[in-house]
Amino acid sequence: MSEGYRHSVMLDEKLCKGCTNCIKKCPMEAIRVQRGKAKILDSKCIDCGECIKICPYKAKVAITDSWDMLSEYKYKIALPAPSLYMQFDLNTYSRKHIIAALMELGFDYVYEVARGAEISTIESNKYLHEHTEKWPLISTACPAVVRLIQLRYPNLIPNLLPIKSPMEIAAQNSRREFCKMKGVEPKDVGVFFISPCAAKMTSVKAPLEVEKSGVDCVIPIKEVYPKILKLLSKMKNSEVDKIMLQAGKYGVRWASTGGEALSIDSKRVLYVDGIKNVVNIMEDLEDDRIKNIEFIEASACTGGCTGGPLTVENMYVAKNRSRQQLEDEPIPYKEIEPEELENTAWEKMIEPCEIEKLDPDMFKAMEKLNQINEIYAQLPALDCGACGSPSCRCLAEDVVRGKAKTTDCIFILRRKIRMLANEMMMVNSGLDDVIERNAAEAENENK
Repeated sequence: MSEGYRHSVMLDEKLCKGCTNCIKKCPMEAIRVQRGKAKILDSKCIDCGECIKICPYKAKVAITDSWDMLSEYKYKIALPAPSLYMQFDLNTYSRKHIIAALMELGFDYVYEVARGAEISTIESNKYLHEHTEKWPLISTACPAVVRLIQLRYPNLIPNLLPIKSPMEIAAQNSRREFCKMKGVEPKDVGVFFISPCAAKMTSVKAPLEVEKSGVDCVIPIKEVYPKILKLLSKMKNSEVDKIMLQAGKYGVRWASTGGEALSIDSKRVLYVDGIKNVVNIMEDLEDDRIKNIEFIEASACTGGCTGGPLTVENMYVAKNRSRQQLEDEPIPYKEIEPEELENTAWEKMIEPCEIEKLDPDMFKAMEKLNQINEIYAQLPALDCGACGSPSCRCLAEDVVRGKAKTTDCIFILRRKIRMLANEMMMVNSGLDDVIERNAAEAENENK
């Protein structure tokens, strides 16, 4: 990992019970349970948030920014993710209601990330048709997927679509528009992204495609939701009617799986959600088993962003609302201007993450690899997770790295206890023979 890399998925040790649920669900095998507590390995975590969803004790948390940070900026811009709208009954409250509520909460300007998605689509289609040699191109909208490729599938980095994420496009355009409109300095403006997931927080604090993120703070949807809900019932029609939408239905549709792919000018698209399913697709792609596909949309969360760990609505309900957006009548919105299409390409190329080596010395690393294979051969290959490692192979590696012992495996431990018990029985049996022999000799001497 690069120096200064920051993860947004953290562990609250006070809540952790050491139950091992998380180690079985982590797609990167980035969690261990040691001394009764889970531990997240920074070098392997991609902040996908699967552990947040699966932990029954809520011990995995997403570190985001506080709502109180609004007071630190003279002017505030809200960037609502498309998935924010899907948290509400859109038959009762329209997008205009939600945007008006954000303005009521203290934001001076609202720029829809869905508009950034539509700008990204325009640039993506252009790039797709100009670079056929890179097919299939892989969407870079989900930062957890990009981290996955960076860490585990570096050979696929050239296939990544080098277009900034809708969040970054929205951030740069909203700041430029607002400063021009109000005649204010950019340093006085805070840009707040309202996020469905933890990975977005990481991509702001440790950006991949830009030198510095245009987003200043990341607020989780689940924190903003009750504030908006409280205002919606009090919202006046006059406040709602004056809102001008910035994005059409296709940008809003990005909230759910397939939304991006459906906007691509090709029928040879593939969309996949759920990080384990994404891993399977990347395996097939790396092994050249995927043919006749031009574009791949991949989302770490099942259901896309509507299934993010920082959302509040049932994923299937939210997905249905997203589908309705595609079927509804077209809604008038602002046309995209040429200057909004500027600076949408990556500012820097993504580099592979350096994998944690067994040893800097290649020969020693080979020796350790042989040790891992030898230890693994002794293990039951059940991958039960009772040892605190996600698999027997991981336990063997942890033992060689000095982070675990073979007796952490309950089967190995039970085998050793049985052997020790047998030895004790043999020793005790031998002692009984000696005692009987000494007693017999003593009796003979007395005679």
